Amino acid sequence: MLSVGLDLHKRYSQVEALGEDGERRSAARLVNEFEEIEGFFRSLREPCRVVLEAGWNWGSMYDWLERVENVVEVQLAHPYGVRAIAAAQVKTDRIDARMLGQLLRVGLIPRAYIPGKETRQLREAVRQRLFLVRVRTMLKNRVHALLDRHHVVPPPVSDIFGKRGRDYLSKVELPGCAQDLLRQDLRLLEMLGSEVRQAEVLLARALKGDRRVELLLTVPGLGVLLATVVALEIDSVERFVRPAKLVSYAGLVPTTYSSGGKTSHGGLMKMSNKWLRWALVEAAWIAVRHDPYFRHQFGLRCRTKGPKTAIIAVARRLAEVLWHVLTEDRPYQVRQPASKRREYGLTPAALIQD
Repeated sequence: MLSVGLDLHKRYSQVEALGEDGERRSAARLVNEFEEIEGFFRSLREPCRVVLEAGWNWGSMYDWLERVENVVEVQLAHPYGVRAIAAAQVKTDRIDARMLGQLLRVGLIPRAYIPGKETRQLREAVRQRLFLVRVRTMLKNRVHALLDRHHVVPPPVSDIFGKRGRDYLSKVELPGCAQDLLRQDLRLLEMLGSEVRQAEVLLARALKGDRRVELLLTVPGLGVLLATVVALEIDSVERFVRPAKLVSYAGLVPTTYSSGGKTSHGGLMKMSNKWLRWALVEAAWIAVRHDPYFRHQFGLRCRTKGPKTAIIAVARRLAEVLWHVLTEDRPYQVRQPASKRREYGLTPAALIQD
């Protein structure tokens, strides 16, 4: 069986096919089109195992390779793991592809998790929704700045972009081209609001009846959106053998350097799932306002470490709770202990219903 390393780029891919003895059987630079990829592997006329590195555009190539008849296995390599094993001073596309093939041949590929196609599509949908909300927030800030620049005092409403606030903004008169800018921003806000609502309907329809989301909604701090993000980013909780693995995947642990008997801790791990970390930190801020257990955890650390460090600790504890909730398939429910001391001493596993 051939071992094929594929170095994927935006418009082309470099491939190197190696035999069981490690000798090169074939090499090519291919345009990223299914017909050309399929033609190359068909020309090999042997069963192949293929490996490519995880990156921002690996999904389509992975789906293409799975459709090729003589490709019997496709592996996804973790780029940081490959760099640690096979760092080289001379780096070219051909060297990268050959190194991937050699690592695959000897069974040393640091494998990355491969979510299903549907999960990947839903992840893109929820991330698009988050992006649209961020753009909408930028537009709202521009409207506020425009009003402040012309010394317009908004009415005493809780939300200037609510119904009463919109009625007021539609009647505001600004000098010169500022009036056109305001109208333009308001039209864009209306359009973005419509797109956000459509994205939410799509996600609700796709995840209706999803057991993971139902369980996550019982956890303090998680609403429909955050529960959806967490469920899709975790995907299969079985791949995390213990809570610490999930915490590390979310990047909620500090970097550590230990040498010569001295140990120092730095900032949070950069090699992590940024979307999951964002969702857990957002949920932690909500949890500390509504749940006594998490509020106490936040207060204990806030006095000595400050609020930013304290909220990361709460998010880390929240991730541990989520692991137990999903692994044991049980909803979250704080038990009522005999004393506050016992309540605050609860472990994450004890924070879910029997």
